[in-house]
Amino acid sequence: MFDSPMSVSAYQVLRVDVDIDDEGLRRAYRVRLRETHPDTGGDAALFVQVQRAWELVGTPEARAAYDRGRGHASAEWGGAPAASPPSRPDTRPRARAYGQPGGWRRERYLSLIREWVGRGVDIADPYDPALVRSAPPEIRHILADALAEEETARLVADLGMGYTVWHDVFADRDGLDPEQKIDHLVLGPSGLYAMLSEDFGGPVGVRRGEISGPNVIGAPVTQLVSRARVIARAAGVRFSGAMVVLPDDAILDAVTTLGKVRGTPVVLVARSALTTLLRRGMPGAREVGGTELFDIRTRLQQRVRHV
Repeated sequence: MFDSPMSVSAYQVLRVDVDIDDEGLRRAYRVRLRETHPDTGGDAALFVQVQRAWELVGTPEARAAYDRGRGHASAEWGGAPAASPPSRPDTRPRARAYGQPGGWRRERYLSLIREWVGRGVDIADPYDPALVRSAPPEIRHILADALAEEETARLVADLGMGYTVWHDVFADRDGLDPEQKIDHLVLGPSGLYAMLSEDFGGPVGVRRGEISGPNVIGAPVTQLVSRARVIARAAGVRFSGAMVVLPDDAILDAVTTLGKVRGTPVVLVARSALTTLLRRGMPGAREVGGTELFDIRTRLQQRVRHV
């Protein structure tokens, strides 16, 4: 919740300044609990967010650790060398994967953050938390989405050799506009799915079959389905469904069914439930089996172009 480029800090959740004294912090926490408690008309997701914020800064010891550690995200966001590999390599069969998840958005982020800071200014670490937090929301959102795509890629890789995944796929008719892309195509026995990995930095809701929230711009569900239709027509395939993958704390239920959008079943799914859903299949989705799976894979391999 608090390690996303889009998310607010624990202090912002509690609506206090970072230098507030401990007693003032405690009073603010109690006020926020009353404001967000579901029994008094509050939002359940925000209620959980307030509780999590208190866990991070509610005691002098926890608060000191939180304040010292607020710069830890640089390594997680890609600004520091990766940790040492495990002593025993992972030899499990992996899903067949193509493309670079999050690659285009990372390049876009680096270009925009340098442009925003100013030409000629040397940026020692473009992923420094202080720099990222001070950037405009649209720049932070690009980095957050890159991280979300990379996390989804790690999860679907564990599905095994029966699955094929294409990342960062052009989804415009001319194959020229990287803004018009699908984050992931996943093909397996449970079906063929178009997937969007998102991080809006906090809880989101659903309104008239579309995602709603303070940081939601446009119509992400409608855009995903429209882009899937472009791929479907170009490759001569049929999608079983579309999924929007969100952080666990962004939605109350692990899987939220949105019904059909232009004939395509759509769900919002929490990251922790993604692989289970892909193995079991979406409710109402058409399974793919036998020679059809190989036919779809061949058609997509011939048509897919990566951003």
